[in-house]
Amino acid sequence: MALLDIKGLTVRFDTPDGVVTAVNNVTLSLSRGETLGIVGESGSGKSQLAFAVMGLLAKNGRATGSVTLDGKEILNAPPSVINPIRAQKIAMIFQDPMTSLNPYMRISDQMAEVLVHHRGMANAQAVAEAVRMLDAVKIPDAAGRVRLYPHEFSGGMRQRVMIAMSLLCRPEILIADEPTTALDVTVQAQIMTLLSDLQRDFGMATILITHDLGVVAGFCENVLVLYGGQVMEKSPTDPLFAAPSHPYTRGLLSAIPRVDQEGEELDAIPGSPPNMTMEPKGCPFAPRCTYAGEDCEEHLSPLTEFAPGRFRACNRSLEELS
Repeated sequence: MALLDIKGLTVRFDTPDGVVTAVNNVTLSLSRGETLGIVGESGSGKSQLAFAVMGLLAKNGRATGSVTLDGKEILNAPPSVINPIRAQKIAMIFQDPMTSLNPYMRISDQMAEVLVHHRGMANAQAVAEAVRMLDAVKIPDAAGRVRLYPHEFSGGMRQRVMIAMSLLCRPEILIADEPTTALDVTVQAQIMTLLSDLQRDFGMATILITHDLGVVAGFCENVLVLYGGQVMEKSPTDPLFAAPSHPYTRGLLSAIPRVDQEGEELDAIPGSPPNMTMEPKGCPFAPRCTYAGEDCEEHLSPLTEFAPGRFRACNRSLEELS
């Protein structure tokens, strides 16, 4: 049985401009210890999928479908059910650590609060455990720095603090939402190496939400490609990079700068992401796809397995795309 099983998850928001469909009928499963990358352009529904799982949707959002953790339904669960799960079963690292950390509280107080509330520790014991976790994420002089405020840490160190906080209760699943956003390349590499080491040491399953396919290639076993809130392709990482089966995935990979193509123009995907206040009838990628036909405007092929462990949602056959 999968550790996390999502079936037909749909997320919609009521806005002044109408109903926005952010996630549309997404199905996926996550096994123990697995690393899954969820990729796509900004606005493709990556973060809202995670927020729905965590019960963190905005007040104007509503989620339908099914999300089970160890066989227990948790979608739209009441606070009394979902609050313990957020710390002890599923933890999340958010995009911007500066806005996720309380600027008026010392790091020691913020970390100890988690352990006091969720594990019933005394404050002194909780602070000692916080220092051990800061050591685990390789913050120098953790015992001396634990009582500093967030602004006294660099961006990379704040991200390490957020990772340490997310691991305090030893969760079974870690969701990392763009964990390297706004960090320079060297620090990005350090953070991803750290996450890889921690994932191995703690035995967690990890969901990495990102638009950086280079990060996915080095970290994830499997990849889910989202566009317009829908799954375009699911695949183990290596075959997806070697032979992408969906035009959108091919477009994403073609837009990555390569050192062996210095001076050449990037092959960008034409057009813009869809306006999800007007949910497309067919494939959401059709207006930007060079292979699209009239059938694509009217109909989206269901996600179909075409090779062991590989799935695609495309009206064009692989032969037509070759």
